[in-house]
Amino acid sequence: MTEKIKKKGTHRPKSFWAAILVLSLLAFLSLAPLVLVLINSIKTHSEILKNPLSLPQKIHFENFSYTWEVGRFGEGFINSVKLTFTAIVTGVIGSSTMGYVLATRRVKTWKLLTLYFMVCTTVPLQMFMLPLYSMFVKAHLIGNVFAVGAAIAAWNLPMPIFLMRTYYLKVPYELEEAARIDGASTFQVFSKVVMPIVSPGIVTVACIVGLFSWNEYLLSTTLLQSEKNFTATLKFLNLNGSFSRYYSVIMSGAVIMVLPMIIVFLLLQKKFIEGMAGGAVKG
Repeated sequence: MTEKIKKKGTHRPKSFWAAILVLSLLAFLSLAPLVLVLINSIKTHSEILKNPLSLPQKIHFENFSYTWEVGRFGEGFINSVKLTFTAIVTGVIGSSTMGYVLATRRVKTWKLLTLYFMVCTTVPLQMFMLPLYSMFVKAHLIGNVFAVGAAIAAWNLPMPIFLMRTYYLKVPYELEEAARIDGASTFQVFSKVVMPIVSPGIVTVACIVGLFSWNEYLLSTTLLQSEKNFTATLKFLNLNGSFSRYYSVIMSGAVIMVLPMIIVFLLLQKKFIEGMAGGAVKG
């Protein structure tokens, strides 16, 4: 009898294997282009033209050093780090404070603010480009990497706000009441009681804003303009124009550009997944 129960317990339904098959297929479709780019980045141009799907006869790591020099990726990486760091700090501060306000309904206009941020998610960025560009010109901020980072964070703010709002809704109100009884101010309650509880959401917001900022193109190319202020993404696009016929350079440049975000995501994937799952429980 116990053997039958064990056999019955280990039996997997067909839907389970179907889900595994679909997820495996999606994983292959997602990873195959990355693997192909990585393989071609260590091949010569002639080898890529001959067969882009084949393995390299010899590994050419010099492709990366050459691409780094001709593409001036060092300068681009510094600008990308400045822009991404500014966007993350701005996004985390903005989403954590506004999400707390919306979750606790501390202002009478919280419904209008919620509706406003929901509408903002449906408006295309191109509608804001002209007034944003005019504002940057009048403020003499064209080419300012930090200002562009703040603008990118502001544009991507609605989604992190709603994510943080969901986290704040799960914080027991009794904790805040207890802290206030002990004499804590609103800022102390927010910074020392609430923020540590919602830290997984903050990590998730930092990952989302950082990813958007690192790969951002439209705002960067419009507001930075000067090549000395270009981010790694814009440096790669310049490289694509100058060396469009040299596929080894293009492939190695693509690896250089995406590798930092892949490493960061792999290091923070557990926190990121926990944050996304926790923020989706209650809305």
